[in-house]
Order: sequence, then C-alpha cells, then structure tokens
Amino acid sequence: MDNTLVNEFTDFTGRSVLITGGSGGIGAGIATRFADAGAQVVVHYRSDEAGATAVVEGIIEAGGQAHKVHADVSKKSEVEAMFAQAADKAGSIDILINNAGNYPQNSIVDMQEEDWDSVMNANLRSTFLCTQAFTKYVSTEKGGSIVNIASIEGESPTPLHSHYCSAKSAVIMYSRVSANELAQLNIRCNVVLPGLIWAEGIEENWPEGVEGWKKAAPLGTLGQARDVANACLFLSSDAASWITGAELRVDGGVMSNKIF
Repeated sequence: MDNTLVNEFTDFTGRSVLITGGSGGIGAGIATRFADAGAQVVVHYRSDEAGATAVVEGIIEAGGQAHKVHADVSKKSEVEAMFAQAADKAGSIDILINNAGNYPQNSIVDMQEEDWDSVMNANLRSTFLCTQAFTKYVSTEKGGSIVNIASIEGESPTPLHSHYCSAKSAVIMYSRVSANELAQLNIRCNVVLPGLIWAEGIEENWPEGVEGWKKAAPLGTLGQARDVANACLFLSSDAASWITGAELRVDGGVMSNKIF
C-alpha cells in the first residue's frame, strides 16, 4: 500500500494562505490548522492587532511560518495594499480564506441603514474585494483555491439577523458564480457553512441557546473552530482537486432536521 498520495493531500508545504479575520475564533483556528499542515500563513486583522500577534507568535513558536497584515477589507484600496504586503511577506498567495465578517443583532423595524451597510460590507463586500484582488496573484499554471466562510443562516432564517442571513446567502451564491467564472484561471472556489461554533463564555452568556442547539443537533454538541478549519483544509487540498462550487455544511447535522 502506497501512503504517499494520502500524505500529500494534507501536506501544504510550499503553499501560502491568507485568512481574513484571522485574529481570533474560527479565523485563528483556520490559521493554526494550515500552519500545522506546513503552509505559510498570513493572518489578517482589522482591529484586534493583539489577537493577530498572538496567533502569529503561537504558530512561529510551534515551528511554523506566519505573518500578520492589517486592512479594512471593505475598502478596495486597503485590500489591494494588503494583498501586496501579504505577497511580499509570504512570496506568494496560493489560497484565500474569506472569513472576515460581523454578527450583530438588529430587528427589521428598528434597523438603521448603517447597521445594514455595516453587515453587508463586512461579510459580502469584503468577499468580493478579496476574491477580485486574489485573482491577480494566482499563477494560472499552479492554480489557486478560495474558501468562503458563509453560515447555515444563509439557508435558514434567524430573527434579528435579516442583514446577516441575507449577506451569507449572497456569499453562497457568489461562491457558485466565482467557481464558474474563475475556473478559467485555474482557481477553485467553495464555501463552508458553519453552525454554532464554541466561543469563550458562550455557555454563560447564552445558556438557553447552547442547550437548544445541543438538543437540535444530531451529534449533540457545539462545533469547534478546528472543525471549520478541517473543512477549509480539505477543500483547499489536492484531495478536492475536482471540487468547486460546493457547499459544505459543518453543523453537527442541524440542517438535516425535518421541518415539521
């Protein structure tokens, strides 16, 4: 039995990945997992420089390669500058993980225009701008991979999240169109839809939500950042070389529940 091919599927040595929103939570988990697989990691942050620094230092201390870059990824000029800086630091950008976003609560009745725009810019506009910039750094011969982080809320309505649900639903469709258009550039584009992912203090701050989730999820647990990271790793690997335009739910089976 030849295990060489299997090992190559999870060996990202010689490849570089840029993760937006990588200073904490899911983004930090993705960054660490790619570094574990041998990739050179570029961690983007907008406001949490301390978090990005901690992620980068942790990767370097573990023997990996990592850098940090700053940008407001809803602004084209800053996105272009970020990609130039990332490519300079890492030598190339082979994989893009569009993870940046925000997640506020606003009712439809009381929501202000700036509330709507903020969520659309952070979750959807950033995905568009970063995808567009990424295409300029990918070798057609070598190819590249994009994984967009959406949410199961892009498929399931959630009260007080009309803006977020709409943005993530758009990210799902944008990923499909990107897969179609960018194939000519040898770029694959897929999308991951996380469910409820554990975060520090979630059990104390939202006990009823956590309990409800555990009852609804066939696997009976909250997800972990590493679960989303592993999905991103697979979709970016050679094991997924004939997969593009796919939607991968990482939700403990919640979306498999019957409606009534």
